[in-house]
Amino acid sequence: MCGIIGYIGEQEAADIIVDGLRRLEYRGYDSAGVAINNDGIHLRRAVGKLRNLAKSLDAEPLNGTLGIGHTRWATHGRPTEPNAHPHVVGRVAVVHNGIIENHLALRSQLESEGHTFSSETDTEIFSHLIDRTLQGGTTLAEAVRAATQAVHGAYAIAVLDVENPDEVVVAKQQSPLILGVGQGETFCASDIPAILSHTRDVVFLEDGDMAVLTRAGFTISRFESGEPVERAVTRVQWSAVAAEKGGYKHFMLKEIHEQSRAITDTIRGRVSLEQGEVFIEELGFTAEDLKELRRIVIIACGTSWHAGLVGKHYLEQATRIPVEVDLASEFRYRDPIVDAHTLVLAISQSGETADTLAALKEAQRRGARGAAVVNVIGSSIARAAGNVLYTHAGPEIGVASTKAFTTQMTALYLIAVRLGRLLGTLDTTQARELLAALVEVPGEVSRAIELNADVRETAYRYLEATSALYLGRGLLHPIALEGALKLKEISYIHAEGYAAGEMKHGPIALIDEHTPTVIAAPRGPSYEKTCSNLQEIAARHGPVIAVGDEDDTDLRGLADAYLPVPPTTPWTAPLVTVIPLQLLAYHLADLKGTDIDQPRNLAKSVTVE
Repeated sequence: MCGIIGYIGEQEAADIIVDGLRRLEYRGYDSAGVAINNDGIHLRRAVGKLRNLAKSLDAEPLNGTLGIGHTRWATHGRPTEPNAHPHVVGRVAVVHNGIIENHLALRSQLESEGHTFSSETDTEIFSHLIDRTLQGGTTLAEAVRAATQAVHGAYAIAVLDVENPDEVVVAKQQSPLILGVGQGETFCASDIPAILSHTRDVVFLEDGDMAVLTRAGFTISRFESGEPVERAVTRVQWSAVAAEKGGYKHFMLKEIHEQSRAITDTIRGRVSLEQGEVFIEELGFTAEDLKELRRIVIIACGTSWHAGLVGKHYLEQATRIPVEVDLASEFRYRDPIVDAHTLVLAISQSGETADTLAALKEAQRRGARGAAVVNVIGSSIARAAGNVLYTHAGPEIGVASTKAFTTQMTALYLIAVRLGRLLGTLDTTQARELLAALVEVPGEVSRAIELNADVRETAYRYLEATSALYLGRGLLHPIALEGALKLKEISYIHAEGYAAGEMKHGPIALIDEHTPTVIAAPRGPSYEKTCSNLQEIAARHGPVIAVGDEDDTDLRGLADAYLPVPPTTPWTAPLVTVIPLQLLAYHLADLKGTDIDQPRNLAKSVTVE
């Protein structure tokens, strides 16, 4: 998974490309590079963070008005300068996001023809294939088209040809790529934030699209048939400022504080308290459709999988339809049993998660009905699903997801109520109660965020911990999993989340005076049993950090540290209780001095399997 940007216009391309790469660095950051086409291809690459490339360009600028750039997260080959993109072979320079599945066979074939490779990457295959075809006298567009016919896998590419100073050619297959339309300039990029400071008019390319970019605009064709196609220009409402830190120390902290607004935006216009109804017709479900359903399968990865576990509770309680939650990375490999009576619901912040997209397509191939919850408009999963509910989180730059998670849970809450009303398994009174509780959540989240200073004090107390346990029951079990994941992702402290009732079945052996246990215990159906688990830990001298209702003096008295949240309902408790867990992970990481927004070995959008 990597970030791509390309530019052709009248401005200095290198400046625009580096600025765009800064906004894409969340997609990968083990190396970066720029190629400018100006009386020859001029290449500059650097290992490590983007600042290393920027420093090199400041010292020795590359001038020209046409170029491509790339920030890399390694899939083939180590993070070295030769493996960094762009890859230049003969006349061409190529940047690539994705994986070429048949690269070994193609590499062997090209080497047998006398081609010499200078990197360990699969991407260099594209450079050789395109340059070889250009030597035969064809156009750059036709050379790129020929290369796409030879490779198998996922890719988004942007290509320069030294003998063609007026074009950038791009192609897309199962990896994200958009075009940006300006006045006398055209852009390509992996994601919208890269170009928002220059244009809000974007075109979402489809799988199998190839585009020729010029200063005057672009043309799009299908790379298999060569047939021209039209793609609509979409006006993006996000401002460039929305993707900046806004005065916060890290994007993650900014995004934690944005959750009240993001949840409000996800609810806004979709709820009628008077009618007890949810209006999300974009999902396309009718009562007749739902009567045919026998099962719902949620597919997702990482944090989105945790949201899916919460959604399972919502959907089963509201619809009385059995719900399974599958790790998308495992789904295809167990010969899944799905059919026309199955709804497969994919969840992804970016809408580009390769495992989730592949699982959704496999389910649809087997006859299942598809739907999706995503944040990014026009993303691959949104287009593949057809029926899609967009969250309104806005750009999420921090690798560790926060506001995407809470808006995903909000979207699943809305879907559950909507389906329950269509099926008649929720009556008007029940729906009104659920929706009335939901519209209170943004205010409750704001109050939970006010704990920020208290959470930092708690983090100081446990800064030396090397391991932690997280516990929750029912709807709060996924929140325990998510809290543990956040701690691992950004502080590098080992943490495990468990269903609290499982403590006596093994994990209790880990309890000692050096291992804190974070327990989510607001009042609810399993409150007493969770408190019993807390006492078991305390009896073994394990320190306890409890998250509970602000007026619960009993629970406060049992815990070594207490993080109070507003009292909530069982359905809304996950949305509020997760806030102090996000803050705890953030402050522990900040105090340890880790790279919070770009934690080691991780990237934001996992667009390879």
